[in-house]
Amino acid sequence: MADTQIENSIKENASGPKSASGDAGSVEQHSLTDQIAADKHLQSRAAMKSKGLGIKLLKISPSGTV
Repeated sequence: MADTQIENSIKENASGPKSASGDAGSVEQHSLTDQIAADKHLQSRAAMKSKGLGIKLLKISPSGTV
């Protein structure tokens, strides 16, 4: 449960403005490198949760030999 809250807060923070000011204000967006870093972090967390190693090992045996 806490993991999903962390992921949601990271997504919200990355998609929201970096800074803002009022009265016909000024808004500054997060830099592209920060957004990419947040996306890579979320993808790596999702990959760690998935089952398996990401590699499939198979035993290959030629069918023509005895």
